Amino acid sequence: MTAFALRISGYGNAVSKKHGEVTRRMWQSLWPESPEDNVPIDHVTNGVHVPTWIEPKLELLFNKYLGPDWLQDHDNSSLWEGIDKVPDDELWQTHYWLKIKLIDAVRERSRQLWAKERVSPSIGLAGGALLDPSVLTLGFARRFATYKRADLIFYDTERLKKLLNDRWRPIQIIFAGKAHPADDPGKRILQRVFNAARDPEMGGRIAFVEDYGEQFAQYMVHGVDVWLNTPLPPMEASGTSGMKAALNGVPQLSIMDGWWIEGFNGKNGWAFGQERQDGNGDQQDAEGLYGILEKEVIPLYYKVSDNGTPHDWVRVMKESIKSNAAKFSSRRMVKEYVEKFYKKALEEA
Repeated sequence: MTAFALRISGYGNAVSKKHGEVTRRMWQSLWPESPEDNVPIDHVTNGVHVPTWIEPKLELLFNKYLGPDWLQDHDNSSLWEGIDKVPDDELWQTHYWLKIKLIDAVRERSRQLWAKERVSPSIGLAGGALLDPSVLTLGFARRFATYKRADLIFYDTERLKKLLNDRWRPIQIIFAGKAHPADDPGKRILQRVFNAARDPEMGGRIAFVEDYGEQFAQYMVHGVDVWLNTPLPPMEASGTSGMKAALNGVPQLSIMDGWWIEGFNGKNGWAFGQERQDGNGDQQDAEGLYGILEKEVIPLYYKVSDNGTPHDWVRVMKESIKSNAAKFSSRRMVKEYVEKFYKKALEEA
């Protein structure tokens, strides 16, 4: 069907720059006379609908410092330079409130599971009953497809346990998502994550939230401290969940694939997987992930001022918003489709 669609369509496009490169290589056989770079498949990188995914309290903060009409011009990158005017304390307090809101929602789900459905206490604890809003919180929420490697962070469980159970600078991780009913390997990964959440040696620092849907996705992309993304390159076509988080000031900790190749600028989050060698890719990527957590993410998060504001961390949050909000908005995306394809198609018609 893909070959059929490509042959009868006037235009074809991928959904990120990297996806375009991979797709042209995959389907070059349909145009054997053309070199790979000339295969007629372009790209338009995905974007997210800003009015839907901006958190209302953040929207009020942006109204105050970007002007009341910022939403009407949100695909203008220069507009977002105004984020620097937002006081660090105000942005941090807003984010921390959203984090408490997320963790309250997770704990309330656990309470209801125990009270109404009479699940065992271990299942209630696995649902996040012991989460702590003062702890650095990583979020992973998406389909449990095997290539997304939700379990990569469990590659070295002893090393992970040290991060989770550190007395002074612990981390915690919230997982949410579903596996396709016919995807048995994906279901096994989900099971591994759930079993880790039930394991007392993980210190109650891992939560798996069931019945993942759009409402809880809103809580997640607004409230976690770091958005974790660990796909197997080059399998990630784009990855819009990270764009939603970045819009709300949640930095990415992502492998270099999909949209993050275009989004990462060295100051707005963290990237790994750029220097993968032949051999065990999972091991190399896990090493990169642990190393960034230990040396960069955790120390930065817990470096706070006397009033409790992590100013250097907030600088990364601001850069995440400034560099990604306009660039990965659906308004920019639709304009690009119009210019690249729709306008030409209408002229030709």
